[in-house]
Amino acid sequence: MAERPTKDATPAPPQGDGPTGAGLTPARRRNALLRHLPHVLGLFLLVGAVVVVQREVRTLHWQDISHALLTIPATTLWAGAGFTLLSYLVLSFYDWLAVRQVGCKLAFRRTAFAAFCSYVLSHNLGFSAISGAAVRFRLYGNWGLKPFEVAQIIAFCSATYLLGAAVLIGSVLVLEPGTVPFIGHALPSPMMRLAGCVLWAGVIGYVIAGRYVNEIRVWRWQVTFPSAGMAVMQTLVAALEVAATAAIAYTFVPAAPGLDYGTFLAIYIASYTAGLVASVPGGLGVFDGTMMLALGAYVPATRVVTAILIFRLFYYIVPLFVAGIMFAAHELFLRGDAALSRKGSAGSPLRGPRPGRPSQVIRESEADFSVAVATGAVSLCGGLLLALTLLDPESWLNAGRLQPLFAMVGDYLLSLIGVALIGLGIGLSQRVTLAWKATIGLLSVACALTLLRDSPMAVPGLLMLVCLLIAPFRGSYYRHARIMSEPLSSQTILSLVLLISSVVVLVLAGPHDSAGGSWWEIMLFATRPGIAQWTLGLAVMLGLVMIVRLVRPGRIHVLPWNKQGQARYRALDHALDGVGQVTPAPSGLIPGARRQALLPFVRLGPYLVGLGDPAGHADDCTSAIWWLRDLAVQEGCQPAFWHVGTSLLAVYNELGLTPWPLTEEGAPLHPCFLCAGADDLNTIRSLMEKAFAPLGQSGC
Repeated sequence: MAERPTKDATPAPPQGDGPTGAGLTPARRRNALLRHLPHVLGLFLLVGAVVVVQREVRTLHWQDISHALLTIPATTLWAGAGFTLLSYLVLSFYDWLAVRQVGCKLAFRRTAFAAFCSYVLSHNLGFSAISGAAVRFRLYGNWGLKPFEVAQIIAFCSATYLLGAAVLIGSVLVLEPGTVPFIGHALPSPMMRLAGCVLWAGVIGYVIAGRYVNEIRVWRWQVTFPSAGMAVMQTLVAALEVAATAAIAYTFVPAAPGLDYGTFLAIYIASYTAGLVASVPGGLGVFDGTMMLALGAYVPATRVVTAILIFRLFYYIVPLFVAGIMFAAHELFLRGDAALSRKGSAGSPLRGPRPGRPSQVIRESEADFSVAVATGAVSLCGGLLLALTLLDPESWLNAGRLQPLFAMVGDYLLSLIGVALIGLGIGLSQRVTLAWKATIGLLSVACALTLLRDSPMAVPGLLMLVCLLIAPFRGSYYRHARIMSEPLSSQTILSLVLLISSVVVLVLAGPHDSAGGSWWEIMLFATRPGIAQWTLGLAVMLGLVMIVRLVRPGRIHVLPWNKQGQARYRALDHALDGVGQVTPAPSGLIPGARRQALLPFVRLGPYLVGLGDPAGHADDCTSAIWWLRDLAVQEGCQPAFWHVGTSLLAVYNELGLTPWPLTEEGAPLHPCFLCAGADDLNTIRSLMEKAFAPLGQSGC
C-alpha cells in the first residue's frame, strides 16, 4: 500500500452552486425529469380531482352530509369494521408468503406486524413502493434478514398485488365490461373482453412459469422463482384482499339500481389505481374525486361523500393511530433501557468500537418509523380540520363572550391550520426541526380551538394524541430549515414575500359576517364574484407551496478539524484512534443534532467517507450519520463509512449501504466494516489504498 498522502491527496470540495460545480449534464437533466415525472402526473390528477369535487359538491350542504352520517345503522358500522379486520388479516399473508419464498423462518406474528406497519404507512403516505419498502427494510433488517432478502420480499409483495388486481380487473372486463367507469360505454365490448383475457393470460402464464422455471437472474443476483403452488396462493390472497377492501366501502354505499358488488368493485379498483398513480397521501382528492364521478350516476352525492368519509376512517385513520400508539408505547420501554445503559458512564472517555445494546437498533428503527407515522397522522389531522364543518356544524358554545367572533372566524382559522399541517407534514418527512416545532404549536392551537368550538371530544382528543405521538421524538427531527440556518437568499426572500402576500389576501378575503365557514366553503358556496372565489383558493395553494419551500432542510454545517476540534472529538466516548495519522487529515467534523456526537470525514474523489462510528452520546449518533449522507447529496457525492462497528449497522443499511467486513483488521470480538454501495466497493477500496496508511497499523 502507498505511503500516507500529502495534503493534495484529499480533493477539495466542489465549488459553485451546483452539486458538482460544473452544472448538470444532459443525462442528469434527463434523470431529474424522469424522477419528477410521477410528481407532475400526480399534480395533474390532483388538480383534476379538485375540479371534479368542486363540481359535484357545489349544490351540497354540510347539514345533509352530517345527517347522512348519523343515519348509518350500527349493524352497517360493525360490518365495515369486520371487513376492515378481514382486509388487514389477508394483507398479513402477503409478507408471510414472501418470507417463505426467500427461505427464511419468521413467526407469523412478526410478518403480520411488518405487513400491518408497511401497508398502514403506504396507504396513508402515498409513494407506496417507497414508504412500504422503508418500513420493511427497517423491521426485517432488525430480525436478521439481509438487504437483498428484504428486496425480494418487497418485489414478491408487489407482484402479489398485481396478480390479484389482474384477476379481478380481468373478471370485470370479461363478465361485465359495461360497468367499467369512464370507458365502459366508450369502447366496444369485444375490445374490453379481449383486454380482460390478456390479463387472465398473464396470470396463467405466471403460474405455468412457476412449474418450469426455478431461478431467474436479476443483474448479478440469482432469484428463486415462485413455484406454481406459490403463484396460485399469491393470486388467491391478493384477490381476496382487494375484494375485502372494496367490501368496506361497498358496505356504506346505499343500495341503488344497477349498482351491484361487481360494478362497485370495478369503480373501486379504478379509483384506487388513480390514487396510487397520483402518489398523494392516501390518494387524497384523487381517489375521492374518481369515486364521486363514477358513483354519481347511481347514488346521491351526499351519500357518496358519507361513504368515502367512513371508509377513510375505518381503513386509513384508525389503523394509523393504532400503529402510532403501538410505537409510542414501545418507545417508553426503550427509553428506560437507554437510561440504564448510560448509568455509570461518567469518567474517562471509552475507547474501541461502540458496543451494541439489545434495544438500540430497534429503538433507532422505530424512531425512524415514528417519523413516517407522524407524517401521515399530521396530514390526516389537516384533512380532519378541513372537513370539520362537514362532520360537525359549528356552535362555539364554549367561547363565552367571544362566541360571535369565533363563530365568524373560528372555522376559517381551523381550515387554514389544516392546510398548514399538510404542508408541515412534508417538512416532518424530511426531519426538519422547524416543522416539528410548528406542528406541535399548530396542533395545540387546533386542540384548544376545537374545545372552544364544542366539537365531539374525539376531535381534540385525536389532535392531542398526534401531538403526544410526535413530542417524544424530538431527536428524530435533526435537520435545520434553510430559512433558519442560511443567509437570506433571493429565493428565500421571494418565498417569504409570497407567503406574507398570501396571508394578507386570506385576511382580506376571509369571512366578514356571522355566517363564517371554512375557506373552501367560502370559495365554493359563498355568493361572490368568481374571480374573488378563485383568488382565495389561489392564495391558499400559494401559501401551502411557500410553507413547503420554507421548511426545506438547510445545508449542513461542518466543524473544522483544528486543534480545538481534535481535542473535542478525542474527549468523546468511542472516538476512533489514529484519525489524521493512519488516515488523511479529516476534511471536517459532522456534529449530531444535539451537538453531543461528532463524526470526522474525508473527501476521496466522488465519495464522502465517515471515519468510524460517530463518537459521543449514543442517542445523537444516528443524526450525525444522516447528516453526512445529506452533505454527500448536496455535494453530488456518494456516502461511505470506514471502520465502523456492529451497533449501528442497521442505520447504515437504511442508507442503502452494504457492510463489507475488514477481516484483516477486525478482532474476533470487535469486527469492523466498510459500509458502501454494493457497486462502489472496488472503487472506494482502490482510493483508500492510495490515501490511507496500511490497514494493519490502524487496529480496531
